Amino acid sequence: MLILISPAKTLDFETPAPIEYFSQPDFLADTARLVKQLKQLSASEVSSLMKISDRLGELNSDRFRTWQADFDDANAKQALLAFQGDVYQGMQVDSYQPADFEYAQEHLRILSGLYGVLRPLDLIQPYRLEMGTKLAHAKLDLSANTLYEFWADKLTQTLNQQLEQLDQKVIINLASNEYFKAVKPNLLEAEIITPAFKDWKNDATPRRRQAQGNAHQDNGKYKIISFYAKKARGMMASYIIKNRLAKIEDLQDFAEAGYSYNPELSDSKNLTFTRQLED
Repeated sequence: MLILISPAKTLDFETPAPIEYFSQPDFLADTARLVKQLKQLSASEVSSLMKISDRLGELNSDRFRTWQADFDDANAKQALLAFQGDVYQGMQVDSYQPADFEYAQEHLRILSGLYGVLRPLDLIQPYRLEMGTKLAHAKLDLSANTLYEFWADKLTQTLNQQLEQLDQKVIINLASNEYFKAVKPNLLEAEIITPAFKDWKNDATPRRRQAQGNAHQDNGKYKIISFYAKKARGMMASYIIKNRLAKIEDLQDFAEAGYSYNPELSDSKNLTFTRQLED
């Protein structure tokens, strides 16, 4: 199995890494080409391009200017340990043993707007560049208007190459739609399984119904709640890694944080896990 997840906006480069081993990203030359163009932009232009605040525009402009092509453990950190968003909180990497990191290095891939595809222990430097960012700017000379165009078929090709090394050509898609769009599913030489995590919320109280108007009509159904779903995707990734899963049907035994497999809402390609939230 090859597991796909998205990167995170929240980063931690202060906490020392619990593991010394690291690897280098496969697409550093492409990353360097992106950074060379992006560092030409002013802080305000970075804010406008990435649709972020002035403060974040200044921060990321500084990151582009100080980015270095030579990566080592003094100026960079392993991707799986640097990202700190909801998915990574769900993964609870601080509980990993060396063998878990080794297995993850073979079976987990992180899709990235700046780095393309990352293995867990690939070094990265601090950045923010979402895959949906448009590159249409007079100062940018990349022959691509979006990061999807910039990466083109490279991500799909490298995933296919890595799938060749695995016994079972299966992709467990735990990435967001924004990032999975960078991969071309029809060109992937694998069976693609997409887990979904949904929560049931009881009907709102009469007072809340009145305040929410028609919004209460959406209650009383299983639905994806982003914060919970992201953490559950991380839990699922760790469940596969720690249990060394090799069969698709083994995913149905996932029962973390109160979730359980729901066959009525699932099919062979889309596995749905549900739970009921307490008010």
